[in-house]
Amino acid sequence: MSRAEVADVQEVQAAEEARDVREVRRLWSLGLLRSELGITFRRWRTLALLGVLAAVPILVGVAVKIETSDGSTIGGGEGGGPAFIAQVTNNGLFLVFTALAATLPFFLPMAIGVVAGDSIAGESSAGTLRYLLVAPAGRTRLLLVKYATTITFCLVATLVVAVSALAVGALLFPVGEVTTISGTRISFGEGMLRALLIALAVAASLIGVAALGLFVSTLTSSGIAAMATTVGLLITIQILDQIPQLHAIQPYFFSHYWLSFADLLREPVYWDELVKNLGLQGLYAVVFGSAAWARFGAKDITA
Repeated sequence: MSRAEVADVQEVQAAEEARDVREVRRLWSLGLLRSELGITFRRWRTLALLGVLAAVPILVGVAVKIETSDGSTIGGGEGGGPAFIAQVTNNGLFLVFTALAATLPFFLPMAIGVVAGDSIAGESSAGTLRYLLVAPAGRTRLLLVKYATTITFCLVATLVVAVSALAVGALLFPVGEVTTISGTRISFGEGMLRALLIALAVAASLIGVAALGLFVSTLTSSGIAAMATTVGLLITIQILDQIPQLHAIQPYFFSHYWLSFADLLREPVYWDELVKNLGLQGLYAVVFGSAAWARFGAKDITA
């Protein structure tokens, strides 16, 4: 066999070995993601968080039903309770919008902060982080799996609120055509589609918090400290977002456009603030995701 033929054979073997390594890494990453999702959603803490989120629409729906059982009405908007609450008695579908508006400022972000804050720091405090990094995924893939798990929890938590609210709303109140904020009427089917889009918009509104929590989680080896710091930052940002003197910088806070999902109930839909919100969340995801990657890549893993 000539040298050229030997070189060709070696090149083919090297290519096959590289392909096998990539396949192993890909399969291992998918297996790690499935394992991480299973572990996350089997934890009692996660189930308790989802239970609390599911209970919020029940409490709101029962409170509205009791309050209006004597024929009185509940005012919505400024000073009258969560947005859309005045429409709940006329159409149970509005309980979905009300529940999402009620949980978005605190309950949903807090749950995301707990899961994201514990993602890396929890493994470190439990002594399992070093063993995870021995596998062929590496730090970058592990970080991506952790973030993907947190994003999945964002979606699941939001859908839990929406489904619970839909079930309670249909049980306690009539459902039918939906009157939009613009005063026009749309069919119940289209209203359901808008509700799904709103749930997805709310879930997307939390990816900035998820990235922030992931970054904080790489800064410490204590899961409790990471969760507390993430939730503390979340509360601080929302307080700052309510101070009029800070209006110049408030559009850059990740929570500033959270309630823009209400524009999906206009006819036609107003997209300006929705697009700003998605762009801002994407920016936070890139900035804090990159910071988490840089920190985690340089972190000395001793446990």
